[in-house]
Amino acid sequence: MRVPNQVYALAFALVLTGTLPGCAAYKKCGFGGCPGDAEITAQVRALFDQHPALKPPNLLEVQTLDHVVYLNGVVDTDLERQMAESVAHEARGVTKVVNSIGLSGGR
Repeated sequence: MRVPNQVYALAFALVLTGTLPGCAAYKKCGFGGCPGDAEITAQVRALFDQHPALKPPNLLEVQTLDHVVYLNGVVDTDLERQMAESVAHEARGVTKVVNSIGLSGGR
């Protein structure tokens, strides 16, 4: 009876050691985001407000998750699209900017 218990213990230990590295690979802040993400989003929006070319009629959305800024929306020109990405990089704490802004074609 002692041998099966040892086999179970060994199998459990192997499963556990195989699972733990997967936990370490999980994003550091999870689905709720990291502390500071809301501040980064507010900072990017404030920086956008300082650039008249990025104000309406352009429609820009900013979201931050794990210090990565996601830009969505529509602008008139590719120059405005690039400007929005560049301005977002200026915010403190940003590690990356994902630019998914589309072009309206001048509406």
